Amino acid sequence: MNQFTHINDSGEAHMVDVTAKSSTEREARAEAIIKMAPDTLAMIMSGEHHKGDVFATARIAGIMAAKKTSDLIPLCHPLMLTKVTVDLYPEPEHNQVRIQSLCKLAGQTGVEMEALTAATTAALTIYDMCKAVQKDMLIEGVRLLEKKGGKSGHFKV
Repeated sequence: MNQFTHINDSGEAHMVDVTAKSSTEREARAEAIIKMAPDTLAMIMSGEHHKGDVFATARIAGIMAAKKTSDLIPLCHPLMLTKVTVDLYPEPEHNQVRIQSLCKLAGQTGVEMEALTAATTAALTIYDMCKAVQKDMLIEGVRLLEKKGGKSGHFKV
């Protein structure tokens, strides 16, 4: 049976010691979806939003968030990310934007939390920029899509 790695033998939360782990290439992809009214999505896609380019702002916010994950999630290690991408895909047929992130590094621990944080923060940024137009947007479907590298191997949805 798998053990929770952030719980020590006494049942206390702790940061995992990765000192002895070898450095390997690691990669994770995650996604989040934000649903909204057709008019809200049309405003974003047309570039008519009075706050500016919603997608560009969300992309930068997601990248910045990935780099700050260890400041937000208490037991995450600070990582030297070598690549972060945040891609936004408007899906007007579903009145939503699909956000996908990718984080990479060569290191001793994985980047799943960084990828999840990037996608979620991009969705939250879209919400923040559009809340004056629509307050009932829905953020959902936050999930890890894929991870490569490390002891647990390859995972893909």
